[in-house]
Amino acid sequence: MSKKLIVFIDSGDTLVNEGTEYRNEGSPIVQSCELIDGAKELLLTLKERGYTIELVADGYTQSFDNSYGQHGLKNIFDARTISEEVGEKKPSQAMFETAMKLLHLTDEDKKRIIMVGNNLERDIVGANRFGITSVFIKWSPRYPMEPKNEEEVPDYIIHKPLELLDLVEKLEAELEKTEGTHGEEAVSIRKCI
Repeated sequence: MSKKLIVFIDSGDTLVNEGTEYRNEGSPIVQSCELIDGAKELLLTLKERGYTIELVADGYTQSFDNSYGQHGLKNIFDARTISEEVGEKKPSQAMFETAMKLLHLTDEDKKRIIMVGNNLERDIVGANRFGITSVFIKWSPRYPMEPKNEEEVPDYIIHKPLELLDLVEKLEAELEKTEGTHGEEAVSIRKCI
């Protein structure tokens, strides 16, 4: 049975450890990489539990084909929104609009979407501006960890991929409770813990 909550998720330093990415000399394309501990289990468990998962990431299509193909996860995503194909990078609204179109979602569905990412300036600002729930994975030492302004403040914070499982179950339960309601209750999953 499919779930109400929809998971948009970033790749680099959210699922893939950017410090392990290998590229051929002079090429921007990732040839191979290692996943962050728990990332593969996270994706497989989300899929098994019936969640819709969409990759919303900046980079090159071939890099993602290589990275997820290497780990047997090439077809784990229900859809993929990749900056190379969109022609813009997060926090551009075009990335999130494209992600919604690929899953045939409307503005009414925004209350059901979370964006999980490691980059406050791109993932969190993009989600917050777009009006979807933001989840910051505070894992990577390569990016700032503290918000510089209100737009960078996430709705939720996790520290490793597997922590997302409990959060999505909690948010799914809240969505199920508010099913059929409108207004303020319907957006109750947007709050900090």
